[in-house]
Amino acid sequence: MASVLEVTHPLPEIAVLTLNRPDKLNALSYELVEALHAELDALAADNTCRVAVLTGAGRGFCSGLDLGAPSPDEAGGGTEFPRSGMRWQERIADLTAKIHRLRQPVIAAVNGVAYGGGLGIAAACDIRVAGRSAKFCTQFIKLGLGGCDIGVSYTLPRIVGAGTAFDLILTARAVDADEALRLGLVSRIADSALDEALTIAETLCGYGKFGLESTKQVLWANLDAGSLEAALHLENRSQILASTSGEMREAASKVLRKPDPPPRLQPASKNARKVHAECNFGGRG
Repeated sequence: MASVLEVTHPLPEIAVLTLNRPDKLNALSYELVEALHAELDALAADNTCRVAVLTGAGRGFCSGLDLGAPSPDEAGGGTEFPRSGMRWQERIADLTAKIHRLRQPVIAAVNGVAYGGGLGIAAACDIRVAGRSAKFCTQFIKLGLGGCDIGVSYTLPRIVGAGTAFDLILTARAVDADEALRLGLVSRIADSALDEALTIAETLCGYGKFGLESTKQVLWANLDAGSLEAALHLENRSQILASTSGEMREAASKVLRKPDPPPRLQPASKNARKVHAECNFGGRG
């Protein structure tokens, strides 16, 4: 039986987490939620992996909670509700907090639908890349629930601004990849979201380990900074700590090293000029 979460390493420094319930558009079941928790915990303790990519198998990124699958409370007879229901709710929601807390940058490669909890998970990532088939929707309020779930009331206003976030959450309207790019919900559109995400991941792996991790931490922390002075204080501490690493000295030496001069262009031969002229003018003199 296939795992509901596949983890691959195209490079030792890059982990690709693929939600693998394609027949359900990768909807969140109890098993998938627990598998994600286990893998996020493993990544938090992994000093080799430097960037994580999150994507979905098949036609969708994640369609949200699988409403047809039994919750842990229902599977046990439902005698502990609402206490157990709250714990299950918190367990799902804590996925976004774990992504947020990871030292590694996390890139969401969104192929197809990112609805409800799927949008919440994508919004918790540090970078979002959309495939051309991507579609985003908060969806919660359409299901008779409150519109705010799995962190979207925190993440969306910081990504697209408060006004647009209120619109998306209250109306639960769907937006396609082009509109998501205009709104700033994603930063790139590509024919293959996963290939583009892996290209970004390789770029990030070329930077210093401490510098990359501290950049993510400072960016998120300073979204809630109380003042410019507080933000500068955190930046200053991070830069001084980074400057003490050997990585900074190595990177600086590469930047300062003079590149090899480009090869000098040789003048075209008479034959080459003749061919060029014939291509442009059909050989007419």
